[in-house]
Amino acid sequence: MTAALQRRLTLLHAVAIGLGSMIGAGVFTAIGLAAALTGGHPGLLYGALAVAAVAALCNALSTAQLATVHPESGGAYVYGRRQLHPWAGFVAGWGFVTGKTASVAAMAATLGLYLFPDDAAAARWTGVAAVVVLTGVAMAGVTRTAQATLAILVPVLAVLVLAIGAGLAREAPGGSAAALGVDSPVQGVLMGAGVLFFAFAGYARVATMGEEVIDPARTIPRAILIALAVTVALYLLLATALISGLGTSGLARSPAPVRDLLETALGSGWGWVAVAGAALAAAGAMLNLLTGISRTALAMARESDLPRPLARVHAGTGTPWTAQLTVAAAVILLLLTTDILTVVGFSSFGVLVYYAVANLSALTLRGDDDGRRP
Repeated sequence: MTAALQRRLTLLHAVAIGLGSMIGAGVFTAIGLAAALTGGHPGLLYGALAVAAVAALCNALSTAQLATVHPESGGAYVYGRRQLHPWAGFVAGWGFVTGKTASVAAMAATLGLYLFPDDAAAARWTGVAAVVVLTGVAMAGVTRTAQATLAILVPVLAVLVLAIGAGLAREAPGGSAAALGVDSPVQGVLMGAGVLFFAFAGYARVATMGEEVIDPARTIPRAILIALAVTVALYLLLATALISGLGTSGLARSPAPVRDLLETALGSGWGWVAVAGAALAAAGAMLNLLTGISRTALAMARESDLPRPLARVHAGTGTPWTAQLTVAAAVILLLLTTDILTVVGFSSFGVLVYYAVANLSALTLRGDDDGRRP
């Protein structure tokens, strides 16, 4: 007889999980890529950020409504299954599990490359080691996962606040007017928004852990909206600081804008601070993804959409240990055998499928007690 998941996550824990999932390594690079796609034009970059924020808010509101009606583990798998059809849930579940497993592999590879940019083998094995360590943390229990996320968030936010302060205190030579130009402003905004939207994609992570949140009907919606609001504000401040400190053309040309800003504003010896912050941020996002994937796998196993042994929950820690170990093994296999670009492309497809089912499920909600159509 398997044990049950336990409600241990407070609002603070849930917000931390949301922030840790969104403020991943992408915050250190996504704004630079979006700036390049918008031709280094500040107005277009802010437009891309606004479009991404609105799209993320719409998705967040849908997820919050669904999580209130279905406060269970599994996220869009459960929503699709209950609101639409078992096959819709099946597709969403597989999209999330496979797509996000690929995401963890990509993040692990990125973390390794941050630390060993000139040694591919060392970078790959560093990623493997990170997966092993973070899986150990996740298996210690959901409270330990939330506490570890908080411990990671503090130095990451400190690095970003340092970068924001350094950028706002400095004006790049030539100011912010030295834009590169863009052939189609609308296309540039939409492409930039696409990059930034995926940087916001972790806001719903806590919804996959619905059975482990205290008072989920109140806590999950509040946590999602608080985490998203903080992240959007952080991106807005960071974008402004990067434009001020590097100039728009410098930002658009930089593969690592936070590192370049710290080195430009504070000295060449400060680049390692950004590298350490990016590595920690990637680790935090990986930790919460590993946890979220295992909960969706657990939900699918309960319905026999995955092998039923994956639904086993450890009586002591309250974690789906077989699912957690299986996910870690799959990530390591991908990390050791596939190319990172292939992994990223597959991840993006899986996430789009997952969000499509979640939003279609939200459209079936109505204002009665159980939220379901008859």
